[in-house]
Amino acid sequence: MAEWKKLPVGLENFQEIEKSGFYYVDKTKLIEQLFENWSKVNLFTRPRRFGKTLNMSMLKSFFEIGADRTLFDGLYISRNQKLCEEYMGKYPVIFLSLKGIDGLSFEAAKYRLTELIGVEAERFAFLADSEKLTDNERSKYRAIIHLVNGKYSMDEDMLVSSLQTLSWLGCEIKQGIWRWFCGYSA
Repeated sequence: MAEWKKLPVGLENFQEIEKSGFYYVDKTKLIEQLFENWSKVNLFTRPRRFGKTLNMSMLKSFFEIGADRTLFDGLYISRNQKLCEEYMGKYPVIFLSLKGIDGLSFEAAKYRLTELIGVEAERFAFLADSEKLTDNERSKYRAIIHLVNGKYSMDEDMLVSSLQTLSWLGCEIKQGIWRWFCGYSA
């Protein structure tokens, strides 16, 4: 008799689903399709609860430096060895889900966005000490992750440009040869 897997009700983390043995509808062909239909920007529009965050999590798990290749064993994309060798685990990934951005006031919601970006930016702590960046560039990175009394404190101008700055600084580190895969989900 076949072993029953668990249903991933409420789970949006690809790595957690794969490592914990939940059912997963293989959507890894999306990775291949992104390269076949390459464009500068891809917009994924789906109604709520149609897997946008899970797909972004899958993309992050595939592209991010240090990717666990075993997560993709037996999935569609693992059959495309050339693509896996060339792209899997080779890029820094900025991953943001905006669904938790809320608040009773505009200021509260804005802080939640500031915190989300600050926490994500801290995953790239190597930028703070990189010799490949100028003092001004390192200063911009530090402004994104700066804390005052335990709270992120970037001003509104920095918040507006924070993702562009983070992306650009990461490209500078690798002398422009890395692509950053940025995902947003609301």
